[in-house]
Amino acid sequence: MRIIREFVITLLIAVVIFIGLQISIKSFEVFNISMQPTFYEGDLIIVNKLAYQFGGSPQLGDEIVLYAPGNGTKPAFDPFFTQHPNCFIKRVIGVPGDIVEIKNKAVYVNSVALNEPYIYEPPQYYMPEQTIPAGQYFVLGDNRNRSNDSHTGWLVPTEDIIGKVWFRYWTAAYPDIRVVMIPIFVLIVGTLLIVIIVDMIKSNKSDPGA
Repeated sequence: MRIIREFVITLLIAVVIFIGLQISIKSFEVFNISMQPTFYEGDLIIVNKLAYQFGGSPQLGDEIVLYAPGNGTKPAFDPFFTQHPNCFIKRVIGVPGDIVEIKNKAVYVNSVALNEPYIYEPPQYYMPEQTIPAGQYFVLGDNRNRSNDSHTGWLVPTEDIIGKVWFRYWTAAYPDIRVVMIPIFVLIVGTLLIVIIVDMIKSNKSDPGA
């Protein structure tokens, strides 16, 4: 029947759009305090998963989401606002070929101290010079003294980078958006489906030859 065919086509278009969005962007929740004051626990962010897929590469200062080191289990396909526990958000400090050192409460890249107005406080630790190998990245949390990051001995392989933070669309300072948005989303989708079905029924009745 025509009405069923039109409904199936509409549903397929919605599925294609949904899958396309999942491939290109992703919503994540910040689960820890390691990136304060830039991001707070409970903040919701959008990550561009295609940022480094077409010739681009992470640069100094980029905020990225990555798979946690030493965790072989990577997140499964997830259509909702969740961030799996084995994902970190960090700032890129060193790229392949860079020499990174942390001393005197400052981070040095290629012997130049970084100007970092975004950090919570200066690092209270020392890390000797380290040359970043090909295909690896050195990352730190903006909350330098309360972050599990590259200063503890691990680097990020290119393949473990999920994407670049695009923007924050909800802050922890406000009530959880999901409590409101999920019911609203269901209501909108349900209403649209009802409108589409009613319209198709009317069209079917007005076309005796259908």
